[in-house]
Amino acid sequence: MRLFLQFSACLALGVVVAALLLIGLMFCGQFGLIDGLLFTGKPLAQLSLAVLPEPFWVGLSGVADAPRNPSVQSFLALCAALGQVGMLLALGFMRLWYRA
Repeated sequence: MRLFLQFSACLALGVVVAALLLIGLMFCGQFGLIDGLLFTGKPLAQLSLAVLPEPFWVGLSGVADAPRNPSVQSFLALCAALGQVGMLLALGFMRLWYRA
């Protein structure tokens, strides 16, 4: 249970740092890096759109035909990419702070 709480705290910190990095990239005008980040999230977003049923996505987003909507796909790819970066940062934080 302790390990789960430690990892959850590191993951929350990792997602916050990833979001701050995204904001920093936008302020610096590094949209090529942001496009690369979105590219890494697309496979997971497409998989989740294909696996989970359409009523789930319609109920979640409120958009008709949500799995085929480009805005939903783009937002889900961004969330998946930020989650991946947050997970990598969380693993680094766990190694840094809780090495036993």
